Amino acid sequence: MHNPGLQARHLDAQYVRLHVHPEEFAAAVHACREAGMVGINCTIPHKRAALEIADTVDPHARRFGVVNTLVFREGRIFGHNTDGPGLQRALEEEFGAPLASHRVLILGAGGGAGRAAAIQCAQAGCARLTLVNRTRDKIERLAAELADEYPADRVILQDVPDPGETDLIINATSVGMNPGDPLLLPPGVLETRHCVYDMIYSPPETPLLAAARAAGARAANGLSMLLHQGTAAFELWFGPPAPVDAMRRGLLESLPSS
Repeated sequence: MHNPGLQARHLDAQYVRLHVHPEEFAAAVHACREAGMVGINCTIPHKRAALEIADTVDPHARRFGVVNTLVFREGRIFGHNTDGPGLQRALEEEFGAPLASHRVLILGAGGGAGRAAAIQCAQAGCARLTLVNRTRDKIERLAAELADEYPADRVILQDVPDPGETDLIINATSVGMNPGDPLLLPPGVLETRHCVYDMIYSPPETPLLAAARAAGARAANGLSMLLHQGTAAFELWFGPPAPVDAMRRGLLESLPSS
């Protein structure tokens, strides 16, 4: 998606992929900066190392505890995280309402993606936040962490998901990526009023999304989150606005099904 974006903005630059081992990460980042690169994206297993290597870390990224975007400017390294903002942009685009207006249920809130989603929902001021995880102590720690910025009486902890008082359901687990994965929700609990967002985008239709559509609920996969993580990074490097339409076309054209 980035190279079509660069072309749309008439920028003489190219986005390339580098395979870097963890022990090489620091040297690779400094080599990229010294080579005149504008910045980099980094993914697992480098996100925590990126936090440590940055000279300045955005408060939002510091709150998340990981960095996925580095910006090289004036000889310094600036660390950012576009995961949460990318998710919020995606949700608001897909479902046409501010995140703050939703009562949100997060499946797998104890994992890294779920934690990021919970923090973003809390910072957006969502109407209610329900955290679901197989390991309860993880969501208990997360709820305590959120207490400084989000009302404790609006956080609900569940071992078994019950979307009865929920508008928006987010799957932050990997369940649904493989054939034979178990169902995330009991049959029959989804209703037409629900919005269901699955962070998984491969396969594009998970059992959760299929169940949502069968119930008449609105549903979307995680491709829009991937897009908006990228557009947020693009704007950090080159300034807003990102050429979203060009980047979306590039992303869709790169998919095996296209």
